[in-house]
Amino acid sequence: MNFQTIFNQKLPSVEALAPGRVNLLGEHTDYNDGFVLPTAIPQQTIVQIGLSDDRMYHFYSENLDERVDIREESFRAGEMQEEYARYIFGCIQVLKEVGYTISPINLYVKSSVPLGSGLSSSAALEVATLRGIRQLFNLPINDVEIAQFAQKAEIQYAHVQCGIMDQMASSLADTEHMLFLDTRTLERRILPLPEGAKIVVIESGVPRTLAGSGYNERRAECEQAAQLLGVKALRDITDVNLVETLPEPLRRRARHVVTENNRVLEALQNVETQTRHVSSLQQFGELMNASHASLRDDYEVSVPALDTLVDILQKTPGVFGARLTGAGFGGATVALVAAGEEKNIAEQVLEQYNHAGYTGNILVGA
Repeated sequence: MNFQTIFNQKLPSVEALAPGRVNLLGEHTDYNDGFVLPTAIPQQTIVQIGLSDDRMYHFYSENLDERVDIREESFRAGEMQEEYARYIFGCIQVLKEVGYTISPINLYVKSSVPLGSGLSSSAALEVATLRGIRQLFNLPINDVEIAQFAQKAEIQYAHVQCGIMDQMASSLADTEHMLFLDTRTLERRILPLPEGAKIVVIESGVPRTLAGSGYNERRAECEQAAQLLGVKALRDITDVNLVETLPEPLRRRARHVVTENNRVLEALQNVETQTRHVSSLQQFGELMNASHASLRDDYEVSVPALDTLVDILQKTPGVFGARLTGAGFGGATVALVAAGEEKNIAEQVLEQYNHAGYTGNILVGA
């Protein structure tokens, strides 16, 4: 199948793409106005778009083999059940809400970003869709605005109370650098990956969905903790001792956010002043290891499969650090490993993980 056969139309007018992302540090900090450190992955989502000739919107997902045909009046009411279509619908609607005219379109989407693995397949779909619409209708919106529209679409139309990290990473990051982002001010810096290291991403085989998991619950807990501490967001607490007065589980939730923000800032300082010795890699890796322990024990978003996979990674020679990546409750792990060893390490770890009774998949590093 392709655009022409699905829509019985000539070649699409535009094609746009956006990558998935993996987060090295700064998990569950973005919706707390905190700091994050993601990078893009090679896997991408591609959309092809052309104008519809029958005043209907038509969406097709190659991966799901699902087609949505909806009339303009029904489209305005948001009458659609297919999950992927709600993300596309949301992107169009948020543009309309600020005054842009988006005529009915045909949109064909295909993606190599794994679904349900914590690698921001939804953000990649949103950013690719908005990029394609920007090009098709010549809209005067920049890459930061693309990310902001994408976040708004996910919150309002997919009903996931996400932060801005995923969309900013998909819109601004690349595979050769880290994106340091202050999610409150949107101050950002493009930083080199730690020299002498490569990234390995392994899927745990345990899928998860954000809206159906504890993600929204964790966000609500953080908001409650911030209110009790008398601050706008947990980002405003830098001394971890200040959270000790909170009742459980708010104490542990807040402790994760405060320590995680501090880990991102420490990593930023280490990268900007790195001496290009192994010690700087080890320091970065130790921060990743501490992040996973915090996500497991204080934030309670890990699962046995992720803990097993991270434990194998952390014990493997050549691995500087490893942690779950994404919201948790399943998904994938990310590891910082010695450059040149990524393929051997990934295959060795996957073999041990499968031997432990799980079914994983190497996504980056093979």
